Amino acid sequence: MSVGRICSRVVATATGNETIKKAAQRMADHDVGTLVVVEASHPQRPVGIITDRDLTVRCIAAGLDPDETAISAIMTRPVHSVDEQMPMEDAVAIMGRSGTRRLVVVGQDTGLAGLLSMDDILGVAV
Repeated sequence: MSVGRICSRVVATATGNETIKKAAQRMADHDVGTLVVVEASHPQRPVGIITDRDLTVRCIAAGLDPDETAISAIMTRPVHSVDEQMPMEDAVAIMGRSGTRRLVVVGQDTGLAGLLSMDDILGVAV
């Protein structure tokens, strides 16, 4: 089964120059724990990822001001991405090697196509 068939197709995004507070508000508004960070001039080109854990550990615990600090200061980059046609098993292997629970899914012609999480994989594996 391809990752494109099981990934979340609705993805909340942000740009790296937005504040961490704005990222947290967007996560709350969309009821998600992850934002894909995209280029402001190319909203389909992922450049990083930020999670609610990043907000906690890399911002709050580090003493950064969420009203003043840009997302780019704490986001994970480079982003780990996979083609939407990739078999799920290959994506799981990439997750294991890279130590991540989320992969950005891209289409050959469309750029950002979705977000694959470990929960998505477990949902079809059980």
